[in-house]
Amino acid sequence: MPERTPRAALRKFRRERLLGRYLVNPAVALLDRLGIRSSLIAELETTGAKSGRARRVPVTVTIDAGGAWLISQHGHRSGWARNIAADPRVRLRQGKHWYSGTAAFIPNDDVTARARSFAKGWIPESLAVRTMKALESEAISVRITFADA
Repeated sequence: MPERTPRAALRKFRRERLLGRYLVNPAVALLDRLGIRSSLIAELETTGAKSGRARRVPVTVTIDAGGAWLISQHGHRSGWARNIAADPRVRLRQGKHWYSGTAAFIPNDDVTARARSFAKGWIPESLAVRTMKALESEAISVRITFADA
């Protein structure tokens, strides 16, 4: 697939931000309040870069013994990525458990392989990669190292 021009990536980001902000994120939050949760979905809490207030957003995540991996599909453009750049201290809620940690961007990580690692089995892996490719504009991996690990 050919690389997107910066202008096309910006248009895609703006379109996806609107869908996420007004459709997907509220739907995921509603399901969470109803107690319907997925092991792949977690709630990321960052500190607002401008406001200094806590900001929460649903993210796709895979958790291991020492931390968690996320993919910022829009790179440093996404709101939560800008917040991490300003203050890397974050909290992550998986189910009812909260983890505190420090987030870092991993620019040399293979984002496609990382997306594949979020799912188990050939069909889910393929679906995860296709979904990530369809939604990304400038994807970058993010590693959260847990403080209590």
